[in-house]
Amino acid sequence: MPGMTAAPPASPITAELLGRRDDNLARLKEWLRIPSVSAQSDHAGDCRTAADWVAGQMRDAGLTVEIVETAGHPIVYGEALVDPAKPTVLLYGHYDVQPPEPLDLWTTPAFEPTEREGALYARGATDDKGQVLTHVLAAQAWHAAGGLPVNVKMVIEGEEEVGSNNLEPFLREHADRLACDVAVISDTSQFARGTPAITYGLRGILACEVQLTGPRRDLHSGVFGGSVANPANVIARLVASLHDDDGRVAIEGFYDDVEALSDDERERLAALPFDEAAYYRAIGLEEGFGESGYSANEQRWARPTCDVNGMLSGYTGEGPKTIVPSKAMAKITCRLVPGQRWDILTDAIERHLRERLPPGITMEFRRDHGANAIVFATDSPYMAAARAAIAAGFGTEPVFIREGGSIPVVATLEDVLGVETLLLGWGQNTDNLHAPDEHFSIDDFHNGTAAAAALLGELAGESDASAAGRPGGDS
Repeated sequence: MPGMTAAPPASPITAELLGRRDDNLARLKEWLRIPSVSAQSDHAGDCRTAADWVAGQMRDAGLTVEIVETAGHPIVYGEALVDPAKPTVLLYGHYDVQPPEPLDLWTTPAFEPTEREGALYARGATDDKGQVLTHVLAAQAWHAAGGLPVNVKMVIEGEEEVGSNNLEPFLREHADRLACDVAVISDTSQFARGTPAITYGLRGILACEVQLTGPRRDLHSGVFGGSVANPANVIARLVASLHDDDGRVAIEGFYDDVEALSDDERERLAALPFDEAAYYRAIGLEEGFGESGYSANEQRWARPTCDVNGMLSGYTGEGPKTIVPSKAMAKITCRLVPGQRWDILTDAIERHLRERLPPGITMEFRRDHGANAIVFATDSPYMAAARAAIAAGFGTEPVFIREGGSIPVVATLEDVLGVETLLLGWGQNTDNLHAPDEHFSIDDFHNGTAAAAALLGELAGESDASAAGRPGGDS
């Protein structure tokens, strides 16, 4: 109409993304139908199928792809080296998913992707198939629109949910081939609905299991009770000894190397739009309990913890059974912060427990996986590129946050390849990760794909190619 200014034409990559929206969602549903549960041996074939499927998607993005056999599930590696003068981006993700049980708590079957109230419900929807696929789809769009603007390498493994035992050997063996300028992982979350985030810090982790044995068989509590140490009683006392009455971890040396939060960082975290009371209400609590002197966000993102994840002993069926059980066990994990070493603290936990064993009880201490915490500077050129890309994809500036979870591969990438990692989460903490009715907002899926495409353009110095094909955008 006369007097009106025409909208600028969409860039080729934006137009490509808009034309692919329905197909992109259909591809995600196809991948989600594959029950690639790495923890369950009867799904080994499904893990192979999921690896083959994503390998095909990577080939559609112009990558040369290899499926690398391991002692467990295969690793899918692909690369597209378009110009040695351009930056090289390494994407990491995983195709394996958590077990779906308990199945009766799913509203719809875990491996039948179902759209409901603007979200896609299925196991793996947000952790991590939906998120990692956004980057593969973004690369496909660039490939179709004229070619990738940067060199791209992708490592997509199938054992993240069971400890990634075969990933680090692969990374170390192929370090030269995997050389890159920056790594990208989307396996975190936004800060809140409508508030995308860049995660600049992750807590580390250590995991262990304690097995106690008393008498060689369960005993009659009337005949033997009081004359022998009860493993169930002992495991309860040992667990209680891990903390003092104020919630601080009581293991000797636990806090010795903790790097304190700076005043500036505490002010930045305090400025985030966070309703602490609502946070607790959302998980069914009237109030929280944790290390005094720290906010809830500081406690869950930047302070160390020690948690019992499970305990088992004796008879737990219906009705009484008067026994002194023969065995008891507890699974323990600690979340660690910068300065702490997971191997040193695992030793400290074992010492703490052994020093408190009563006569008549033997202990087997089983070490599991571990990783140290990591924090990246927020003012690097790569962080600036990510910030611009998220603003383009989601239509709003991201905030910088830490997260309390652990992604051990991040520390490995820094150690082996010497690179920082951009942790760009498109999902929400409320997406029921690892729980029944896991889901992923369909808008967030499309916004994440747009942001992933924009990131490639930003890293190549082609910011005018940033995708704006998000729901409600101006395209």
